[in-house]
Amino acid sequence: MQLTTPTQTRQCPFCAETILAAAVKCRYCGEFLNTDRAKAIVRGNSGPDTGNQDSPEGPVNPGEAIFAGRPTLWVMAWALLKGGLLLAVAGLLVFWHIERMAWLKLSIEQAAVFGKYRLLLGLGLGLVVVMVLFYKALQIRMTHYEVSADRIEYGTGLLDRRVDNLDMFRVVDIKLRRSFLDCIVGIGTVLLTTTDKSHPEFIFEKVRYSRELYDVIKKASLSADRRTNVIHME
Repeated sequence: MQLTTPTQTRQCPFCAETILAAAVKCRYCGEFLNTDRAKAIVRGNSGPDTGNQDSPEGPVNPGEAIFAGRPTLWVMAWALLKGGLLLAVAGLLVFWHIERMAWLKLSIEQAAVFGKYRLLLGLGLGLVVVMVLFYKALQIRMTHYEVSADRIEYGTGLLDRRVDNLDMFRVVDIKLRRSFLDCIVGIGTVLLTTTDKSHPEFIFEKVRYSRELYDVIKKASLSADRRTNVIHME
């Protein structure tokens, strides 16, 4: 049996801080080190549930992802509502023979021309709305977040793919916003205030596991501040 001395240290598997080897609970992040999840992380496993790649469970050593996900299509809720109204208008233009209304007093030739352009306008409007909504959906699905203990990396863009990152020690404040509907469907928005000049405000919009993401970034940012000796002034 191998005994540890009071001065021996090890690295916390959750926040990567140096702690006593005999510690049962990390004094930095508050995580218990004798749980099944902690033991699984030490063994190199991501935990008992590895079936969902968007789950925040996983290794939390610096540089390794502790959260990976993307915005859900609920981001498009308002756009879908407006798109639905425009599609309804397009449907009326296609199927409502307004040129036959007596009050317009159109001749047969005028009604035929009116009907032709009405149909083209309706079909064109419907096609444009569908294409715009499809493009927005692709943009959302092409946005990807990856959070590690020392940085946040995100990729955006469809035709012009861009990957950028935000150092964790630059996070000054973090907020979680969840509407009543968000709580029902299991999503939320995490807002970060940072000292980064390019992204003074960074938003994880309508993501799943939002509460877990909030906790992960809160612990990681505090740990990064201690490692880099950063003090944020109000």
